[in-house]
Amino acid sequence: MTLDLLITGARVRTFDPAQPWAESIGVSGDRIAYVGDAVDAPAARRTIEANGRLVTPGVIDSHNHLLLGFDEDAVSLEGAHTLDEVRRRIADFAAARPELPWICAENAVYAIVENRRPNARDLAGLDPHGRPIFVTTYDQHSVWLDRRALDVLGISEGGEIAWGRAERDADGAATGWVTDFYTSAMTVAGLAALQRDIPMYSPERRYRKLQASMRMATALGITTVVEPQVPLAELPLFERALAEGVLSSRVIAALFHPVGADGEFRRTLRDTIANAAEHADAAGLLRLGPIKLYSDDVIEPHTALMLDDYANRPGRRGRPSYAGNGGRELVDVVTELDRLGLQTHTHATGDAGIRLALDAIEHAQGANGTVDRRHGVVHVECLHPDDLPRFAELGVTAAMQPRHCSPDLVAGTWMENVGEERWSRAWRFRSLLDSGATVAFSSDWQVGEMDPLVGVFSAATRSALDGTDAWTAGERVGLDRSLEAYTVHGARAWHLEGSRGRLAPGMDADLVVWSGDLYAHEHDPAGLLGEHAEVTMVGGRVVHSRGAVSEVVGSAAASDPAAGREVADAHAHEHGH
Repeated sequence: MTLDLLITGARVRTFDPAQPWAESIGVSGDRIAYVGDAVDAPAARRTIEANGRLVTPGVIDSHNHLLLGFDEDAVSLEGAHTLDEVRRRIADFAAARPELPWICAENAVYAIVENRRPNARDLAGLDPHGRPIFVTTYDQHSVWLDRRALDVLGISEGGEIAWGRAERDADGAATGWVTDFYTSAMTVAGLAALQRDIPMYSPERRYRKLQASMRMATALGITTVVEPQVPLAELPLFERALAEGVLSSRVIAALFHPVGADGEFRRTLRDTIANAAEHADAAGLLRLGPIKLYSDDVIEPHTALMLDDYANRPGRRGRPSYAGNGGRELVDVVTELDRLGLQTHTHATGDAGIRLALDAIEHAQGANGTVDRRHGVVHVECLHPDDLPRFAELGVTAAMQPRHCSPDLVAGTWMENVGEERWSRAWRFRSLLDSGATVAFSSDWQVGEMDPLVGVFSAATRSALDGTDAWTAGERVGLDRSLEAYTVHGARAWHLEGSRGRLAPGMDADLVVWSGDLYAHEHDPAGLLGEHAEVTMVGGRVVHSRGAVSEVVGSAAASDPAAGREVADAHAHEHGH
């Protein structure tokens, strides 16, 4: 046997119980053909000398919003933590871009002003041309509008919008703050209204985001990306990306199920997924499913569903996303989707929202007699102790984002809203793993940095990126378990354990050669932030290389300056969760 490619002189962490570590790994076609000692490796047409670098299975990012990447025609509010800074950036952008019909901004934090929500007055006087201003929060769950935008959209006159819930003061006047944005924006009516009114949501600008996000994912060692919320109307963007060769990493597109959708819509989802499977591309780069649902909203604006009152809002506990049937409508929807053979991926952050999602899955499995559907609950930010063992018992995946627990993101909003008495329920990575649950780590790009090494660092330290203010240390997860959560658990979450997540003969040749031996930083995780993916391989093809390893022959990505730039962008990406 002659291999197509041999990577040798490496530390290969296979995650294969039969052979956890190796020195060399060989590829034939799109599959792994050899894993073992260098001395026993077959001859190969091409060789990569790894020089002691770590090789792992490719990262499976189980929750990554490819369609939410940075927009070059919007102002970034990353790192802007004061109203003065927000105003300065928007004003500078408005002055520099007089040709734009709207001034759009992204990634505002909730704590821009103290003790209240931002409002339209806070955005007054920033554009001499009087254009409307539209600002999204970093998590895409809220929008901030100026007075001109309120007028243009008809909100000032009492009108409603299809892509959110406009807040009003005691006199009924619109404040400029809009909640429930992301759950409404991806409905048929919401997306149509956004595309009509807000330039940032045009199909062409969304496609440019998809292109940039995909390049970044591949450059960061991510070989499978789960895009967790794709409306049926935006599926053509992914089909175009596949046809144009944009999908350098594999994509699993979760289809969005809006609140209020009926049985006919659910059957349409089923048929769409079945048709896509029947006509799947030979390389396996695009797959549809599961179904994205919402149990509740988010904790920062007090809209996640809590079992007890918010610590700083007596009498307020949030609300379920599905309010019908006495708040049990989600149970009915999940049960029907399960009966149709569909896997679900349900957003839940508050402890009551998580319990509701678990109740829905448990009821569905009992009513339908289904096993091993592997429904998922996403985020799992505040988990009641009674519900922790239910993930393993029900076979439910916890799709979680390590970076979200960092104190530089959650102090001032999340921590205060939940209250210190419930901090022990926060992002319980270690407890869930110890219970035997499948915990699939992910980035939630661009809510959080896409770089999986940022996630590994955050899981290991539960600190800010500068290493300060660590909290809830009992839930820390070390390097090896984090890598396992990004690979083995990611594959298991999507029924892919037979082809991805481990390095063993016959598996897909999806792997990463890292810049160094990540395990050298096991006791000093800060060093992880200085490492990067040196080579990314998908299906036996080198799709990204920084060029530092020898004998990377025929790699179109080896000299791609955009790939290196996007790695730098990903490391620099900071926000205020």
